[in-house]
Amino acid sequence: MLVDTLVNGKIEESRKADSNLKSLLKTVSWRVVGTIDTMVISYIITGDFATAFSIGSVEVVTKMILYYLHERVWATIKVRK
Repeated sequence: MLVDTLVNGKIEESRKADSNLKSLLKTVSWRVVGTIDTMVISYIITGDFATAFSIGSVEVVTKMILYYLHERVWATIKVRK
């Protein structure tokens, strides 16, 4: 009975949408990875660190906003199984 209650509680929790805070933390961590990737690719293409840094600096802000909005939209979508 106790195990069943705990398991069912965990199943119910996993069905809930991510919180705003979790979406925000995922946004920031993903952007760190994405920005490093953009800077490396930009450096490989341009051969100039300053240009690569400039490109990465601009895209980090715009892509964080877009990802957060994307994540929140997906958190509201109900998918039937």
